[in-house]
Amino acid sequence: MTEHRPIPSTAPATGAPEIADLRVVYAGIGDDLAHERGVLEGWGVAGLELLEADPGDGSVDALVAAFADADAIVTEGLAITREVLERLPRLRAVALQSIGTNTVDLAAAAERGVAVSHAPGFCVDEVATHTVAMILDLARHVTRFDRRVRAGAWDPLDASLPMPRRLRGQRVGLVFFGAIPRAVAPLLHAFGLEVAVWAPTWSAEDLAAAGVTPVGSLDELLATSDVVSLHCPLLPSTHHLVGERELRLMRPSAALVNTARGEVVDEAALVAALRTGTIAAAAIDVIEDEDSGRTALAELDNVVLTPHSAFLSAESFVQAREMALACVVDVLVHGRSPRHEAPLPRTV
Repeated sequence: MTEHRPIPSTAPATGAPEIADLRVVYAGIGDDLAHERGVLEGWGVAGLELLEADPGDGSVDALVAAFADADAIVTEGLAITREVLERLPRLRAVALQSIGTNTVDLAAAAERGVAVSHAPGFCVDEVATHTVAMILDLARHVTRFDRRVRAGAWDPLDASLPMPRRLRGQRVGLVFFGAIPRAVAPLLHAFGLEVAVWAPTWSAEDLAAAGVTPVGSLDELLATSDVVSLHCPLLPSTHHLVGERELRLMRPSAALVNTARGEVVDEAALVAALRTGTIAAAAIDVIEDEDSGRTALAELDNVVLTPHSAFLSAESFVQAREMALACVVDVLVHGRSPRHEAPLPRTV
């Protein structure tokens, strides 16, 4: 476990607040707080008041109203911007039940002494297996055949579908090589697939030692892979990392898989590429407009779509919640930095 740094107190000059006065406000987590209350009891932590709040439409005013009395916020997808942080003077911690931290203005939080934590690694196995499931689906047309059978057509040689592909010998190109793609690689190897990786923070020697084929540029990876799978964080440098130009570099028979963040792909360009045959197919777990959940990708038969569910299992759901709660206890109860402190933004 990493050493925890003391956090400057935001308590009034008259002294630190009593622990019973500390409020932890949850929003958008998809469950009640019975589990968290039981965990606190098991840890022997008393005095934290756990509350649920309605984030409304997610606007600045709605979030400020929801979190007005919060000493800590626990959430996973709400936009905690600089303006929101500036209007919450009582706030001391934001705990995210997610790996990604792009929903929080980390620089603004640091300026205000607000500790931000996330849940690194909580869903590595889930996203890795979901990624592989999508690649298998793209090769074997599982969901496309399912739709046709349910519509009344029993025809394995459906002329509207390309012939399914044998996996062995094909190349899957992974964009970045963090914990999730490192878990994906051996699963793909088990099917006889070659795994190539473009990861600008890794040396070719280290990638080769990890058992994958290093590729020197994203362009080369796109041009030489049968399937390209995205595993990069959302940064200013990765926003629309794959757009019209990049899609034109891919093979007409190739497919794109995205279990990273929707904004990593220019969705309009992807829709156009799929409609015109620039690429053959896509499997997408994340879209650009997840607030509405609407995407033109849903209109296309050559797309497998899931609702940002790659992270989800009964086990990961609990693990992320307990990781977030532990970070809140670190800050509010022990006055130290959270054990899973979110790193400040970086560039590629």
